[in-house]
Amino acid sequence: MRVDQIVESLCRKYDTRNPYELAACKSIHIIKLPLGGIKGYYSKVYQQKIIHINSDFSSEDQRFTCAHELGHCILHPNSNTPFLRANTLFPVGKYEKEANYFAIDLLYSDSDIEEYAQFSIPEIAACLNLPEHLVEYRLDIMHK
Repeated sequence: MRVDQIVESLCRKYDTRNPYELAACKSIHIIKLPLGGIKGYYSKVYQQKIIHINSDFSSEDQRFTCAHELGHCILHPNSNTPFLRANTLFPVGKYEKEANYFAIDLLYSDSDIEEYAQFSIPEIAACLNLPEHLVEYRLDIMHK
């Protein structure tokens, strides 16, 4: 199943696109605390999934980080990307890309994106404070 299909299934099941509400529905704890330059990370302690979010970032960045880390919780529940990145040669880029796709699919429905139909990709990215490649991905998914 594609990432966007997983997201849409969850949104229908729990009737929300809010990452905080979705985490609560899935019994995933969220902890906000200062993390220096780290936006956030996902961990699992005694089978309890936890999303850690940097409280020093803007609420908009925290929301995207929550959605991104929720993607890791749901798509890669048994992977520890910080450990893999630091201690192995395992390429974690695919996991990060999928978590980003999960986040943008969760936070922006087709109708949200359609509001920007008259804008270019760089303009949409600027309006939504997102990287252009994620806007391009979201537009591609809409047209599939």
